[in-house]
Amino acid sequence: MDWHRIRSDFPILDQQVHGHPLVYLDSAASSQKPRAVINTLSRYYERDNANVHRALHDLSARATDAFEAARKKVARFIGAASDDEIIFTRGSTEGINLVANTWGTQNLRAGDVILVTGMEHHSNLVPWQLLAQRTGAILKHIPVLDDGTLDSAAIDTLLTEQVKLFAFVHVSNSLGTINPARELCAKAKAVGAVTLLDGAQSAGHMPINVRDLGCDFFVFSGHKMCAPTGIGVLYGRMELLETMPPWHGGGEMILNVTLEASTYKPPPHRFEAGTPDIAGVIGLGAAIDYLEAIGLENIQRHDHNLSNYAVQQMREVPGIRILGPDFGHRGALVAFHLDCAHPHDLVEFANSHGIAMRGGHHCTQPLMKRFKVPGTTRASFYFYNTIEEINRLVEVLLAARKFFT
Repeated sequence: MDWHRIRSDFPILDQQVHGHPLVYLDSAASSQKPRAVINTLSRYYERDNANVHRALHDLSARATDAFEAARKKVARFIGAASDDEIIFTRGSTEGINLVANTWGTQNLRAGDVILVTGMEHHSNLVPWQLLAQRTGAILKHIPVLDDGTLDSAAIDTLLTEQVKLFAFVHVSNSLGTINPARELCAKAKAVGAVTLLDGAQSAGHMPINVRDLGCDFFVFSGHKMCAPTGIGVLYGRMELLETMPPWHGGGEMILNVTLEASTYKPPPHRFEAGTPDIAGVIGLGAAIDYLEAIGLENIQRHDHNLSNYAVQQMREVPGIRILGPDFGHRGALVAFHLDCAHPHDLVEFANSHGIAMRGGHHCTQPLMKRFKVPGTTRASFYFYNTIEEINRLVEVLLAARKFFT
């Protein structure tokens, strides 16, 4: 793959920050957008801008066709059995909250167990805390070991028939840990638990097939995989979606409305009340086209090479502590703590040298407490990053060490 040519598809990367070439290492928070996606958004607003599903004029028909074509692309992209299993949301957070407020409220009772892990993003923790408070369910978590992996012995102990829902992250946004999703889903199924897999850091970075993984629900956000912000996906097995009540009421999700009661459409439209983010959905479809043209296997291999090279080089920086798996099978990010500087100070220093990273708890406060750090600095990569940029990062970290000491 000619990664340098592919990098040129991203106009935002061709700029300087504080007199230095931009090195963008914050894709775990939000990826950049290629011209193909930007042009698709412009074309929609210039030629096809109209509401979907509700009009007979040509603009609405074109918008609706593009909108529903994107749903089919998503279904193919993650291996869903039907495009009717694809619900458009604002992102992973809304998808998880939708499940908690529909399936969860309908199915959980006092004493039931919701199982999560100690490495979850707040988006895959707080909704379950709220659900447990409402229903009387019990929230338990699987501990994280010192190497950033899950405690396999604790999994076997905690994953019992009392567990009704097992929600866990596919790739940790703070550790880079890639959890064995297929194995965990199989264990959950064996005890009758429903599974929700948070794919915010895996979709767009590796091939995904939800039927092969065996999860019941899968969520991801478009803005982390070259699509616009404010658009995401909830996949659910149709057998579950058909039993779930609506969450939001309004236009589009209804069949018939009287002053006394309403009846509702089947999935997915039952869960898509109101005017959707039409441009976002169409942009997500364009992002999927773009990623598939590169090849998810190629992207995964490039991620792997970058993250392992970064770990190897960064270990040469004195006083650095890298969290998560050392080498081998890890996601496209490296989170670390430098003993001479708070993560916020280090991120500001790096920014003054043109490097964009993120510092803080990364919405995983329990995990930071577990590793006894106030937060970490996170360098996260995507296929438009290069080995040269990692070398530049190491140079700046060495300079930061001299500056802060």
